[in-house]
Amino acid sequence: MTAPELYSKYARVWLPDAAEVWKSAELVRNYTPGDASLSLQLEDGTAVEHKIDPCNLPPLRNPNILVGENDLTALSYLHEPAVLHNLKVRFLDSKMIYTYCGIVLVAINPYEALDIYDADIINAYSGQNMGDIDPHIFAVAEEAYRQMARAERNQSIIVSGESGAGKTVSAKYAMRYFATVSCSSGEANVEERVLASSPIMEALGNAKTTRNDNSSRFGKYIEIGFDKKHCIIGANMRTYLLEKSRVVFQAHGERNYHIFYQLCASSHLPEFKAFKLGCADDFSCTNQGQSCVIDGVDDAKEMCNTKRSFSLLGIGDSEQMHIYQILSAILHLSNVEVKEQSADRCSIQHDQFHLMVFCELMGVPCDEMAHWLCHRKLKTATETFVKPVSKMNTVYGRDALAKHIYARLFSWIVGNINSALKSVVKQHSFIGVLDIYGFETFDINSFEQFCINYANEKLQQQFNMHVFKLEQEEYMKEEISWTLIDFYDNQPCINLIEAKLGILDLLDEECKMPKGSDDTWAQKLYNTLLKQNPHFEKPRLSNRAFIIHHFADKVEYQCVGFLEKNKDTVNEEQINLLKKSKFDLLAKLFADDEKATSLSNKRSSTTGRAGSTQKDSKKTVGLQFRQSLHLLMDTLNATTPHYVRCIKPNDHKAPFSLDPVRAVQQLRACGILETIRISAAGFPSRWTYQEFFSRYRVLMKRKDILSNRKQACKNLLEKLITDQEKYQFGKNKIFFRAGQVAFLEKLRSDKLRTACVLIQKSIRRWLARKKYLSMREAAIAIQKHVRGHQARCYAKFLRQTRAAVVIQRNVRMWARRRHYQQQRSAAVAIQCFWRAYVARRHYYKLMYEQKAMVIQKCVRGWLAKLRYKRTLAHIILLQSCVRRMRAKKELKKLKVEARSVEHFKKLNIGMENKIMQLQHKINEQHKENRELSEKLSALEKTQTIEKDRQSREIENLLRSEQDARTKAEKLPSLLEQLSFLQQELENIRREKEDLKVQTKVYKEQTQQVVDELNMKNNLLKSNADELNKQILEQTQQLTEIKTNAENTKQLEKDLSEERSRYQSLLSEHLNLEERHRDLKEQMDLNTSSNKSGHTRTDSNYSSNSSEFSQSLGSSEGEDDSVGTEDETPATEDLPVLLKLQRRMKELEQEKQSLWQQLDKRDEAQQQKTKEVEVGRAELDLETLKRQELESENKKLKQDLNELRKSLTNEDSDLAPPAPGTLPYNILLEQLNSSIEELEMRKEEVLLLRSHMVRQEALKHKGSALGEGVNLDLSEIPSLQDVVRSTDIHTLNEDGELWLAYEGLKETNRLLECQMQEQARIHNEKYRKLVEEVNKLKNEKEQQHKLLAQTLLLPEDARIETSLKHEITRLTNENLELLEQQEKRDKTIRKLKKQLKIYMKKAEDFEGSAQLRNSASMMNAPVRDVHITRKEKEYQGMLEYREGDVSRVLKNLIIDLKPRGVAVSFIPGLPAYIIFMCLRYVDSVNDDQRVSTLLNSVISSIKGVIKRRGNDFEVVSFWLANTCQLMHCLKQYSGDEVSMTHNTPKQNEHCLTNFELSEYQQVFGDLAIQIYRQLIKCMENTLQPLIVACMLEHEAIQGVLGSKPTGLGKRSSSSPEDESSKMEVLLQCLTFFHTTMSQHGMNSDLIKQVVKQQFYIICTVTLNNLLLRKDMCSWGKGLQIRYNIWQLEEWLAEGELTHCGAKETLEPLVQAAQLLQINKKTEADARAICSICSGLTTAQIVKLLTLYTPVIEFEERVSPTFITTIKNLLKDKGESSTLMMDAKKIFSITLPFTPSSVALEMIQIPASLNLGFLTRI
Repeated sequence: MTAPELYSKYARVWLPDAAEVWKSAELVRNYTPGDASLSLQLEDGTAVEHKIDPCNLPPLRNPNILVGENDLTALSYLHEPAVLHNLKVRFLDSKMIYTYCGIVLVAINPYEALDIYDADIINAYSGQNMGDIDPHIFAVAEEAYRQMARAERNQSIIVSGESGAGKTVSAKYAMRYFATVSCSSGEANVEERVLASSPIMEALGNAKTTRNDNSSRFGKYIEIGFDKKHCIIGANMRTYLLEKSRVVFQAHGERNYHIFYQLCASSHLPEFKAFKLGCADDFSCTNQGQSCVIDGVDDAKEMCNTKRSFSLLGIGDSEQMHIYQILSAILHLSNVEVKEQSADRCSIQHDQFHLMVFCELMGVPCDEMAHWLCHRKLKTATETFVKPVSKMNTVYGRDALAKHIYARLFSWIVGNINSALKSVVKQHSFIGVLDIYGFETFDINSFEQFCINYANEKLQQQFNMHVFKLEQEEYMKEEISWTLIDFYDNQPCINLIEAKLGILDLLDEECKMPKGSDDTWAQKLYNTLLKQNPHFEKPRLSNRAFIIHHFADKVEYQCVGFLEKNKDTVNEEQINLLKKSKFDLLAKLFADDEKATSLSNKRSSTTGRAGSTQKDSKKTVGLQFRQSLHLLMDTLNATTPHYVRCIKPNDHKAPFSLDPVRAVQQLRACGILETIRISAAGFPSRWTYQEFFSRYRVLMKRKDILSNRKQACKNLLEKLITDQEKYQFGKNKIFFRAGQVAFLEKLRSDKLRTACVLIQKSIRRWLARKKYLSMREAAIAIQKHVRGHQARCYAKFLRQTRAAVVIQRNVRMWARRRHYQQQRSAAVAIQCFWRAYVARRHYYKLMYEQKAMVIQKCVRGWLAKLRYKRTLAHIILLQSCVRRMRAKKELKKLKVEARSVEHFKKLNIGMENKIMQLQHKINEQHKENRELSEKLSALEKTQTIEKDRQSREIENLLRSEQDARTKAEKLPSLLEQLSFLQQELENIRREKEDLKVQTKVYKEQTQQVVDELNMKNNLLKSNADELNKQILEQTQQLTEIKTNAENTKQLEKDLSEERSRYQSLLSEHLNLEERHRDLKEQMDLNTSSNKSGHTRTDSNYSSNSSEFSQSLGSSEGEDDSVGTEDETPATEDLPVLLKLQRRMKELEQEKQSLWQQLDKRDEAQQQKTKEVEVGRAELDLETLKRQELESENKKLKQDLNELRKSLTNEDSDLAPPAPGTLPYNILLEQLNSSIEELEMRKEEVLLLRSHMVRQEALKHKGSALGEGVNLDLSEIPSLQDVVRSTDIHTLNEDGELWLAYEGLKETNRLLECQMQEQARIHNEKYRKLVEEVNKLKNEKEQQHKLLAQTLLLPEDARIETSLKHEITRLTNENLELLEQQEKRDKTIRKLKKQLKIYMKKAEDFEGSAQLRNSASMMNAPVRDVHITRKEKEYQGMLEYREGDVSRVLKNLIIDLKPRGVAVSFIPGLPAYIIFMCLRYVDSVNDDQRVSTLLNSVISSIKGVIKRRGNDFEVVSFWLANTCQLMHCLKQYSGDEVSMTHNTPKQNEHCLTNFELSEYQQVFGDLAIQIYRQLIKCMENTLQPLIVACMLEHEAIQGVLGSKPTGLGKRSSSSPEDESSKMEVLLQCLTFFHTTMSQHGMNSDLIKQVVKQQFYIICTVTLNNLLLRKDMCSWGKGLQIRYNIWQLEEWLAEGELTHCGAKETLEPLVQAAQLLQINKKTEADARAICSICSGLTTAQIVKLLTLYTPVIEFEERVSPTFITTIKNLLKDKGESSTLMMDAKKIFSITLPFTPSSVALEMIQIPASLNLGFLTRI
């Protein structure tokens, strides 16, 4: 691919950055060759123009799908930013501290305690390949352990890194893994002792630094030894370069070694009082760093751990106190003060407290120690003299002595630890764990940093060579063409340090010079190495330093102190003084120096180096370190190395915080980037052909898909990648250059995106077309309905128009008719009124003429009166005028007076009184008005209508009255109208009164209804109160029930926990017994091998009974010499109990025998009388039966007659009952019962008659009665013929078999007749039922018709017709009943006749029998009597001799093959045989043989399980038989509860002499042990299949696609691998279930086994899912759910749905749902919390963290969503464990299931070789 193709628009690149090292950016436009810059956009949206070099373009970023990979080599683009980004994503986002980089494990220190090192995590990684699950230190340890076991080659784990990176913790966890997965061999607690060395070495060799609170200040290499069985047998430790200077000096913020602070923290203890210690701040060597306390660390508690570790390693309390004494002396030595006397002289006071304590603890004289601290002995060739030293040299000498003592003590403790961990057994192989310092560079680097970096140079060289070697081996294995990879070789730098005339050589040479110094040594370095080696430089501004170009970085070393540290000199007189100490441990420490010195002197003398002194022979520190480093490299080169590179994320010890700058520095220093560079230089991406085909088959066309996957992949790559140098085809893999996988992923994503667009287009077109069609159909439907609505509306309009015309016609006709009728009535009324008017007019005329004269008379008188009135009026007028004039005058006077005040007062006095009177009157009038208005309102309210009408009438009357006055002619009519109105008023008043009465009645009724409703309401309220009370009571009861249920659940839970605890203790007890037995056998083998004797083989398995009785606990078939340790304590007193039981049984047997003798005597006396009366008694009995039948028939006849009378008696008062009524049903039931009794009596009579006839025919063969019988007796052959025709062994010598055969034939005939009769009766009943059904149908139809007719009739007619119908129905039913009664009477008469006939025949038979008996008594028999042989009745016992126990157990248990027994014989046959033998021993009442037999059976079963415990069929077979034997002991124990389940014959087989309930418990414990072994065997079988079938196998093809993997490629099975299909797991489960069923195992026990199987499947699958990032995806969740569905289908097919196995899969189901559910919003988070109730919070968070998209269209889970989940689940009370308990075994119950097998029917197969057993 060209650069323009890669650097196109939207491509992402990495840009250098000062703060973040690398920053991501995206191309805004395409890159074209020749561009000077790239147009980029940063992630924050900033636009950048980045200048580029055409030959060095920015590194490309990997696709998102490759981000967060487990292996860095799986990245398509391998460079520094990709590595840093991948580690950052894993560490910060996913909280994963481990990442693979090819063969290297990168471990980042989280500075936080993580729950990923528990025992369940160790179990999860045990047995797994390195690439199968997520990276972990346990995976590296497992890989080393597996390679050691497979390749038989020693392994080593190299752990390196900076101080504070976590090297010590990683090495400690690796050793813990080895101690957990391996088992100890011979020696106990080897693993604990190996782990106990870590706390001691941390206390003595670790200290707090500025970078780490628990920094290892020495390097160590621990070799963990294993035997041939790969079990730990011991360990050996080698240390390198202890930082002795820390004993006397610590920088600010640092501490001395932990042990000193632990001593000071424990100084208050009584055992430390003699050391006279105090606080750590009181001593000079512990308070220099001013940081005596570490946060979160309790030094006193750590001291207890150190003491415990010492004790565990075998270092006694006295030796520990000696160690603490020396360490305390060092503390006091650091506080010894030196006083300066002059420039070259100083002194130490002898009475100093710390000096005195130091000398007291060390056992040396105080004055001598003070003297030699301030003086020095110098030796020349001729003399020796003592020279004082300066204060500075004295302090140096004091510190050197302290350092030397501490170093010697450290070495001695390491030697003791090695001695304690050393094993006597020969070491077969070992795994070495190297915990060594990483590359270090400080502001001031000295001799220690030089040695550390020198060691890292050597290790880096070994690492580079190993990586290059692996690459080369991989290419050669795949047979691809490759070129030599150029990698960094640091051999020149190593030569600079260790070669001849190198830095170390020049340093040693300078140390030998008398006046050598650091300055002279620096000058030699400049002169010798500056121009010769490019890796060596001189600083510009210093002449006492030098620079070395290491592989990681340039380091400047200060020469000051190099010589002193290299020589490590100590005053010899001080050492000699310590050697003379009375302190034993101190003498031991320096005695080793003397041995080393003497050996060196001997070597020097042999080489002829005369005159060499002890000083000359002493090795320098540099030389020692170089030699030990060479030895280490030789050891590492001889092993297979595994690398762990620890990274320190930041310098602030902040949890999960990554400093990119520091991380990149360490990645460069530890060689990770060099590994990446070597991988990138070759072919870093590797795919198998099947994986490549599965991933990129989307890029192929259908015609390109071939059956040959290899050829198909080749054809595809040739089309896609034109450059053949970019890939290579190997034998099994395809190798790609860096960046090619990213290109293929881009093509794949483009193809998928194109396909998605096509699918979206098609789906959208389909959706649009579907929407259009639905809209079109809807429009058509709407049009159809609208048009139909319009048509209906038009039709309705037409109907309405027609109806309107009809209505108009009728209305018009009605209007015309009404108008005509009105006109007619008006014309009639007019005629009437006109005629009346004419009559009245004529009457009025007559009246007028009569009254005219009267009027004239009155008028004339009126005129006279009028004239008089006028005259009088004139007179009065004159008088009034005069009076007016007078009044005017008086008025004027009054006006004048009115203006005066007094007048007003007078007027007012009168006016006030008038006003009061008027006011009073007004008030009274108001009251009257108010009363009247109230009355009026009341009247108006009650008579509003009447008032209106009356007012109108009154007005009319007034008007009429006025008209009458004016018009007299209208008076009569008005009077008539008035009378008419008065009548109407009267009517209205009456109606009003009626309305008042009705209103009153209605009010009363309403009040009654209201009262009734109130009563009902009160009743309802009372009922509601009662219901509420009941509800409260029910709620209380429900709460009580719930509490009881919860209590029962808690009790059940406690019971199950107690049962599981007991079973686990039992298994541990049995394991301890087996271990004790193994140890004893091993001791016996050792003793027997030392003695001259022979070993016993299978031939002496069968020994005498006394020897076998002593070996009750034997579990081996080959060696039966086992002691009685297996016997439980409860069985030790068993023989005494058995003897007591036997005595009680003997007394009971004696009592029973006496009673039996009495019974036999009575029976003997009565037998003679019975023999005479037997024949007669039988006939009498039959006669009595016949008489009883007759009497019962008569009684039935009487009942029928009474019934008939009652039915036919119509004159009686009681009418016959109607059908369907209770009396009628009772009568029918009585009638049916009588018929059934008749039938039964008839059958009994027939049976009696046939029996009597048969007896008479057989007894009187030649009589006349015998000839009349139906039996054909002539067919019976004669006795002689029978004798001739039969064999000598036949049993039919007297014809008994023939008679039995004839009787059987007769019985069969009778049964056939009965069957035919029953068939006939059934047919008759069926016919009757059909008739009744038809009859009911007819009645139903008639009633329907009658009902239809009666509905049309009036009510009276309905009643009459229904009565008539009912009468007719009753009469019909009575007639039918009469007919039935007559039929039954006929049958009764017929039966009576038959009974009479039978009675006559019986009387005749009795008479003939008497005659025959008399004749037979006279004639004695002449022929011989033949005796028939009866069949044997077995008692269900097997007899055996005392010496045959071993033979029985050998053939029945030890040598038995379960498969043949399970297929051929009944299930549990060995258990039945053993119990039958036990019944025999019980019958003979031998307690010794009982205990011997049962204990031998237990021991033999244990031996078979021990030898063949890995064979599932064997374990299942003996589990079933053990349970069956335990059930037999309980079933036949004689217990009342168990006897209820037995048959009478089985109850006869119960044990009679011994009570073996204790052995039931023993066999129950044995069954539990076998059950646990069965589970273990199943787990071993299922373990390799579960992950491959449940997780890795893709049953739904196309859902998942393989992702690119790195060098540590997982060993997943390919789709074509038949061994990883789900069907294989189901077949395995089916095999287990079938085997257990064939062996006769209890179904409840099988369900418990299946439940445990499914729990194992769920646990292993979920634990692996939690540790495999590549399996946490949406498609894998779908695959898991499909596999779970297959398991559930398997349960349904086996009818095991309700066994509890489905519930055990619930956590796995929820995990699969969690992978498939949306993970974005808070609602999704709440849904997850509700769904995943069976998962812990840690598991949910882990799955969300591990969720990895397999395709580009999926999205990762955001950290905010995970935080939301944590917040929602923070109150969830549960354990914080991540893994499920894979070792959990559910507690089992062994339900009692009585057997239905009859012991007497069991036969022993010949194939069991048990012919010496005899059935009784």
